[in-house]
Amino acid sequence: MFKNVTIYRIAPGWAATLESMEAALDAARFVPCGATQDKSVGWVEPRGEAHGPLVESVAGQRILKLMIETKGVPGSVVRKKAQEAADHIEATTGRKPGKKETKALREDALLALLPQAFERQSSAWVWIDLENGWLVTDASSQGKLDEVVTALVRAFDGLAITLLQTAVTPQTAMTQWLSATTPDEWPGGFAVERECELKSADEEKSAVKFTRHDLATDEVRKHILEGKLPTRLAMSWEGRIGFMLTESLQLKKFAFLEGVFEDRGSEDENGFDADVALSTGELQKLLPELMEALGGEMAFGAAPTSAEAVAAPPVEREAVTADADDDGPPF
Repeated sequence: MFKNVTIYRIAPGWAATLESMEAALDAARFVPCGATQDKSVGWVEPRGEAHGPLVESVAGQRILKLMIETKGVPGSVVRKKAQEAADHIEATTGRKPGKKETKALREDALLALLPQAFERQSSAWVWIDLENGWLVTDASSQGKLDEVVTALVRAFDGLAITLLQTAVTPQTAMTQWLSATTPDEWPGGFAVERECELKSADEEKSAVKFTRHDLATDEVRKHILEGKLPTRLAMSWEGRIGFMLTESLQLKKFAFLEGVFEDRGSEDENGFDADVALSTGELQKLLPELMEALGGEMAFGAAPTSAEAVAAPPVEREAVTADADDDGPPF
């Protein structure tokens, strides 16, 4: 199940058949790290079935899975082995290695140690909704998001995507919702829950976190009046989905609430098709309402011009185009 949701807008005009997508991903199929390789990135079968398709189509929705494998050697171990080699050179030749030679010794030490290093794997799910023009991934860290975007634009010719951008920034909207005196001032279908983080923009960067705490209080509003702005806020939608909205428009701690999957069928052995259909169906309802609560979506590539956006500028959201480059079930 998605634990995080990051939403991209696909630029108008891009389309791909299931067959062309499969062929494109097959050229970048995941291969485990070699003996002296520290990282490998590639596509794997979403169902986890060996030699299965790399693109699954369920109720018209495309599901992909990117695998990232890394091998790491502690820097202290590399430095120790390199120092041993440097000491040997000094003992046998009477001279100390220079900077360039020391760097080469460290590189050699790393290559020698990599075959002994343990592999670590992580994956990221990708959901492509061609009808609505959305691309959603559960990657949460910036490093993993970069891996996903790079892998996608390298695989698919002509693909251009940008982080979804709204007329009102999440931080501005969250500030308004936390300043509300009654739930009637919250956007329809949404409720503010019991967790948030506020940070000041001054040099001190003071912060306060509320956990399992009623947020509709004068205490919270006082922090906002003093200049602290929300960076994340726990919310729920229609009593069906809970999430933590962030200032960069990510949905973290994403979870379907009790009862959503009660009617889940069992057409396939592991419930993959049913889970994907139900989950993407719920997200197809949530996302438009979230965009509306944030003042509507801005046009692809447009710069923010509203007063709200100027007051709280979003993170950089440039389009990414192709050059001529937590594991468990996704839902």
